Amino acid sequence: MTFRAALRSRAAGARARIVFPESADPRILAAAAALVNLGIADPILLGPGHTDIATHPRLHDAADLLRQRRPDRVRDGVHALDLAADAMRFAGALVALGDADGCVAGAVHTTADVIRAGLWTIGLAPGQEAVSAAMYLGIGDRVLTYTDIAVVPTPTAEQLARSALAAAQARHALVGDLPVVAFLSFSTAGSAGGPEVERVREAATIFRSLAPDIVSDGELQVDAALDPEVAAKKCPASPVAGRANVLVFPSLDAANIGYKLTERLAGATAAGPLLQGLARPMSDLSRGAAVNDIVDVAAMVALQARRAGPTSRSN
Repeated sequence: MTFRAALRSRAAGARARIVFPESADPRILAAAAALVNLGIADPILLGPGHTDIATHPRLHDAADLLRQRRPDRVRDGVHALDLAADAMRFAGALVALGDADGCVAGAVHTTADVIRAGLWTIGLAPGQEAVSAAMYLGIGDRVLTYTDIAVVPTPTAEQLARSALAAAQARHALVGDLPVVAFLSFSTAGSAGGPEVERVREAATIFRSLAPDIVSDGELQVDAALDPEVAAKKCPASPVAGRANVLVFPSLDAANIGYKLTERLAGATAAGPLLQGLARPMSDLSRGAAVNDIVDVAAMVALQARRAGPTSRSN
């Protein structure tokens, strides 16, 4: 079974309430119909011909949420109701208020717009200091998680560790196996040095303190992380030993280039980007996303929501 088929099979029956704030885009409408047919989601569509935000009974609750989250944005003539009537922020508010299990956006808006709306309305999960993003790549019967592929240009050691933890914790729900985490570098087990190697090494140490029960190692070159024969030569004592399925890249440059090379040259099926670090699921799309890509991201958001537990409708 391909990764796409396995992902959709795992999410089938979830019937998550996923809000789409870009329903004017025909790709969103086609994806929403497919999600209903697959039993993955009960879409909430915001926009012309669908949910009218201006008359929605939750508009004032969304405005109150924005006042609480960002009081600096509702002064100097900027009214909270005006901000809440923006489809992106309103969608995030529905998730935060418990009226939706997750949100999928980015077919029209930029990643920065999506993340900003998520931070304003949903906020960061406990212990998280930044949002990150992961991409899931299916190559034959192997699925790899790449992080951070979209958000933080040069993460600190703490941010690398937190991004890795979010990806590792989501791995079982989204893929169905246990995470094996590799912190990538141009060095393997001390074969080279320098500030960049030290940052990756420190991130691996922080991760082990946060998640001692998750198999991890670093710093590792990518061949030692993925190929057992190479690992046997370069790092025979490594607990990862060529079995990594969560790859933590040292920078946004490396991660973004890496996943696109894998997708284009290895013919991988890519699903994502999936935002990590928010308190409730809200995820991004490439503005060039096809209908199948939107369905896949929504399936992952549905699985995230199932893992997070049910939301409650606030009154």
